[in-house]
Amino acid sequence: MSVQSQRLETTDIYKSAVFLCNGGRLAGVRFKERKRGIVSFLIEGDGILQVDLDYRNGSAQVNALQLRHTLNHLRDVLFTRLREQGERKHGNRTGGHRSGQAY
Repeated sequence: MSVQSQRLETTDIYKSAVFLCNGGRLAGVRFKERKRGIVSFLIEGDGILQVDLDYRNGSAQVNALQLRHTLNHLRDVLFTRLREQGERKHGNRTGGHRSGQAY
């Protein structure tokens, strides 16, 4: 991380994806409110504060395909963390397989 690197934390997955598409790095994911399942993304990178300003002003630009891939990546990270938290909370129990359920 360089001297000019900046950090932001947000619960907005779309905003996080825009940051990552504009050169940010995912530095961490943490639970803000465990009971409600609210997770925050910690993003770091050079110029990230300018991207934040552009996002809030509606002038941030991204490649649509890159945004979609980045959102999918963030969702994967999010659901992995939620699963890990659930396993720790419930003693690593697994639920029944859904293949036998009637529709």
